[in-house]
Amino acid sequence: MKYFTIEELTDSIVARQLHIDNTPTPEANKNLEALVEHILDPAREILGKPIRVNSGYRCATLNNCVGGVANSQHLKGEAADIGTGSPEGNRILFDILLNMPFDQLIWERGNKHGPAWIHVSYCRNGNNRGEVIHL
Repeated sequence: MKYFTIEELTDSIVARQLHIDNTPTPEANKNLEALVEHILDPAREILGKPIRVNSGYRCATLNNCVGGVANSQHLKGEAADIGTGSPEGNRILFDILLNMPFDQLIWERGNKHGPAWIHVSYCRNGNNRGEVIHL
């Protein structure tokens, strides 16, 4: 884990405000490490600029509080919502991620210039679908 930490992948303003313990399970922790190793660190290396994690691991209570779906990969530590700070930078990052071994890559909102943020997931078990979605 060269550019990212477990702490930033588990940090949540909502969890802090509501005093929710968002500590990942050992299994979720291994999944986060794999997400960083196979997706986030390589993407950061290619991009050459910082990538901000908006949301990573979410315990069930936190996931419910933020309106996450019941089967969210965030619950397993397999997903992160990330961005560069601009739609244009996010578009470049999205294009970089297209060449990674992801499970899901979601262009979240935004406009023709780029997504507002990017959801990317990786399954440590190797069953990565390469599914691309534009919302």
